[in-house]
Amino acid sequence: MQRVFKCCLLLLALLMSTASFAQLSSNPDKFLGNITTRGSVDAGNGVPSFYLLWNQITCENESKWGSVEGNRGNFNWGCDNAFNYAKQHGFPYKFHALVWGAQYPNWLPDLSPRERFAAITNWFDKVKQKYKTLPMIDVVNEAVGEGNQWHQAGNPMIRESLGGGGKTGFDWLIKAFDMAGQRWPDAILIYNDYNSLRWDVDRYITLVQTLRDAGAPIDAYGNQAHELSDISATELTNVLKKQQDALKMPMYVTELDIDKANDAQQKAQYERVLPMMWEAPYCAGVTLWGYIHGSTWVDNSGLYKNGVERPAMTWLKEYMASDAAKNAVSPFPGKKKEASIYIRPAALKVVKTDVLPIKVHARLATKTIEKVELYVDGTLVATMTEAPYVTEYEVPSSISTGRKLVKAVVTATDGSTYERYGRISVESGTTKHEPFGEVPEMPGTFKIDEYDKGVSGVSYYNATRNTNTAMKTDQWMDYTVDVKEDGLYSFDATVAASSYNGRFHVAEYGLDSLSFLTEIIDVPNTGGTSEWKNMHGMIQTELTAGRHVFTLLVDKGGFYIKDFTLNRFENADGSCMVKPFSGAYGVGDNIKIEAKATSRTSTISEVRFYADNLLIGTATEKPYECMFTPSVKRTYSIMAISVNAEGKEKMSTEQKLKVTSDTPLDIQTLTSDEPDAPAYNLMGMPVGDDYRGIIIKNGKKFVRK
Repeated sequence: MQRVFKCCLLLLALLMSTASFAQLSSNPDKFLGNITTRGSVDAGNGVPSFYLLWNQITCENESKWGSVEGNRGNFNWGCDNAFNYAKQHGFPYKFHALVWGAQYPNWLPDLSPRERFAAITNWFDKVKQKYKTLPMIDVVNEAVGEGNQWHQAGNPMIRESLGGGGKTGFDWLIKAFDMAGQRWPDAILIYNDYNSLRWDVDRYITLVQTLRDAGAPIDAYGNQAHELSDISATELTNVLKKQQDALKMPMYVTELDIDKANDAQQKAQYERVLPMMWEAPYCAGVTLWGYIHGSTWVDNSGLYKNGVERPAMTWLKEYMASDAAKNAVSPFPGKKKEASIYIRPAALKVVKTDVLPIKVHARLATKTIEKVELYVDGTLVATMTEAPYVTEYEVPSSISTGRKLVKAVVTATDGSTYERYGRISVESGTTKHEPFGEVPEMPGTFKIDEYDKGVSGVSYYNATRNTNTAMKTDQWMDYTVDVKEDGLYSFDATVAASSYNGRFHVAEYGLDSLSFLTEIIDVPNTGGTSEWKNMHGMIQTELTAGRHVFTLLVDKGGFYIKDFTLNRFENADGSCMVKPFSGAYGVGDNIKIEAKATSRTSTISEVRFYADNLLIGTATEKPYECMFTPSVKRTYSIMAISVNAEGKEKMSTEQKLKVTSDTPLDIQTLTSDEPDAPAYNLMGMPVGDDYRGIIIKNGKKFVRK
């Protein structure tokens, strides 16, 4: 009996101990979370286990791209520990972060913008493959900035990798959110930033507004709240109201810390700022950025010091046990997203009498939609009862110019309603956005100077109807076309350039997403600004039959473009391969490009050869080969396309041709009476007998065969 009594006392003591360390937040709709500590979930050193204090977790560093894929192609999922811990204890895990201009892999800057976009896409795909469902994601982190005022030095590189500013000024961020929304439609997608509550308030609001207005699948804005150690209650009240009045969206406090060495001052500041944020009805949760003194990114923000809780932690426990904390309202009841609503207009800028297609992306997680109502400037313009919820808004001639508030109201069959806001801008001017003339049919050609009619900022920006004018950085033009058949297409552009500095891509601002029709294309040196040559590539997505508006976006100017042709693409059977290159080459060398092409069901009519997508030769009979004379010291991408008698094409993989000398290599065969000297390549490294090596002797270059 005595033994049983002792066991009962021990069990009671354990229960009392556990009860004293229950999760701080018992609010069913809001979480109070924290981060991992130096890669570990539990902090140790006598501090209670993570799940006894916090009910949401974010990895401080383990899920950042640079931590996961530090070596290209090798993925270290250290974030598994936190992900599995959250799943085990039944609270939310937030993935932090998919896109950030810092802590990206150190190999990324060595790639071209096209290659970086492919690498970012692969990164998204790998995260999706690893984590098929994620409750919350910081899709983009710390992207505020421009000119010399970027918060993160890598943002200009990430910006050009994701398509630049484009029509909206923030296309790169819209693209990132579209990519995330396509992979995780049920996740809460967040934009997160640093000085959002003090020094960058207006730029932060403008950025988030643009994402929302464009219809990007952004569900909440995140205030890191690192900078609040000395903010007054009045200042914080005003800025929170300013943000919410402008954005009308759920908000998270994502990285709160109070960096104070003085215990009393830290406690007083927590008392000042946390209730104000926690009790805001639009606040969905608060994540503290570390709680162990000496183990956070700043010196004095910890809530436990040497295993003992600081006064701020004692207060935090008391506050979270109060009725005010337990009953605070959240925009995400149950900590989950019920409604996914995004208003996607075909354009953010219009003129009077324009007809603007608008789609309301509306989906409820557990309920059924009865109707979707769309308002512009307070006037009901459409009531839609069946998906897809698409309407055409005819801009009244009587409307004033300026920003117009757009609102979608989704009503469920149980009578509950959900709202989403956006804006469009009515520009001054009377020329509607419409085709230049007769709408060109695709397959077919549209001329670059025949972009759509309209006003600047609506149908074009910084453009002239003159192909003798060089393209300008951030210039763009719309082209209305009719695609006759569903299918895959290739393109041929007529370009001219005297350098390799130009870059462009073609996009479509659709009602579902911002679609990149082409890769981000580097325009090759054609030999001069009046040397027009054909440049070939593939349309990246299958086109549907019907009316389309393509947009040519100039990522970096300085080149010339005359026209753009779309061709139907049908993949041929058989194979097409370019013979790999080896050895050293110089500018001005005559280099033979050789290809093998076969077809199982037809004959080969021609093989076209391309260097950096620029046509350099065509062969109509075997052997399929052409000569190429490089004009610049660089690494060229060489490819071939075989065309069979039915007009179907087969594209080879790219082969890299390295031109390492500024001058032609005067190569002579090493004769038998030459000394048996070792062969060296142009990098000064010795090579074997089976490799094309160069010997420099008496100013001449010799090759050992």
